[in-house]
Amino acid sequence: MKRMDAHQHFWQYDPVEYGWINEAMAGLRRDFLPQDLKPLLDDCGFDGCVAVQARQTLEETRWLLELAGRHHFIRGVVGWVDLRSAQLRAQLHEFTRNPRFVGVRHVVQDEPDDAFLLRADFRRGIAQLAEFGLAYDLLIYPRQLKPALKLAAEFPGQRFVLDHIAKPLIAQGALEPWNTDIRALAQLENVCCKVSGMVTEARWKEWQAHDFHSYLDVVFEAFGPERIMIGSDWPVCTVAATYRSTMRVVMDYIAQLPSAQQDAVLGGNCTNFYRLPA
Repeated sequence: MKRMDAHQHFWQYDPVEYGWINEAMAGLRRDFLPQDLKPLLDDCGFDGCVAVQARQTLEETRWLLELAGRHHFIRGVVGWVDLRSAQLRAQLHEFTRNPRFVGVRHVVQDEPDDAFLLRADFRRGIAQLAEFGLAYDLLIYPRQLKPALKLAAEFPGQRFVLDHIAKPLIAQGALEPWNTDIRALAQLENVCCKVSGMVTEARWKEWQAHDFHSYLDVVFEAFGPERIMIGSDWPVCTVAATYRSTMRVVMDYIAQLPSAQQDAVLGGNCTNFYRLPA
């Protein structure tokens, strides 16, 4: 079974385009490109990755697909399209001509309206994704889990994946109401979960592996190993950990599982969920 990093990013740094990279994350203020990631994947025994959008522009989506065309280990791209646009169908037709365009994401966590996912124009866009065979990545905070539940329930034929286990307050050790809400979301069989982005929600550079165990216990109980995929969130993870130590959090945790379930979490689920091309 090939191992896949289900969630990472590339960018050519620009202070205007990446204004979210503040002084505390100054180490991210440079380019991060495929040649930077490939040795890290090799070191951890991973065969490929899914590149996920970091800017909400069509130009970035085109650029990520160009990178995937030049670097075979980039097995899929989760890009951005304007789901609220009257030109959405044309955008989807353009991008789905490339088989490595496998999903769509919007940075919902930054939207001031916690019910953004339920806006009529956004839902009209979501309704078109299944026709094009595309997945949708949910990038949200715990306070947005209830709207995410309503959205996923409304579209049972749409594949959804929850990024970064919805970013619970790991540094504070808080479980509720995240625990209750994520278990409710997991009841929907069209939703999967990425165990990614956790180290940046913990105490940067001071976390211990056991800090994540109660959160991993919840998602593995709720979703089961058959709906969970590992992701690094590289290079964002590097503000809090190395690539290897980030991935080891999950790899060490699942060492208790049967090998078939480990294989699923480490690559099989990602390949199947995103329908990654060979």
